[in-house]
Amino acid sequence: MEASSVHPETGREETEKERVDRNLQELLGELRVALPGVQVLFAFLLVVPFNQRFASITQFQRTIFFVTLLFATSACICLIAPTIHHRIEFRQQDKRRIVIGANWLAVVGLSFLAVAMTGAIMLITDMLYRSTTVAIVAGCVALLFALVWYAVPVRRLLAQD
Repeated sequence: MEASSVHPETGREETEKERVDRNLQELLGELRVALPGVQVLFAFLLVVPFNQRFASITQFQRTIFFVTLLFATSACICLIAPTIHHRIEFRQQDKRRIVIGANWLAVVGLSFLAVAMTGAIMLITDMLYRSTTVAIVAGCVALLFALVWYAVPVRRLLAQD
């Protein structure tokens, strides 16, 4: 039987298996927060072409739409993948590998989601204003994602070293 000891990274008294189980549960909980957002965006993008005004959009808007749809699809794929990986591999007694892969997929999936959300904002802004406002708004949204989602936690990681 594996003995409990204080883990050097977490400061918790838990076995390695307990830590991996907790990490998997935390990751799946985080994905439950992200998935509804990406699913709503994906659903919105799927119905847009059936709108009567879609036929009159510009080539630029059509390209933004298609790229945004592809990024939203990619985000769905990555954010749902850890669930199917766990279902297929759960009897292999290798949750550590599942957690590592799922963490990578979650970060990539959330990056795809940030691009898709920025694209959706860009598309809507272009339909409303068709001017330099598009570049300013899309740039600000992308910058916000970069700062809040990535720069803040990376800065904390670097400060720990």
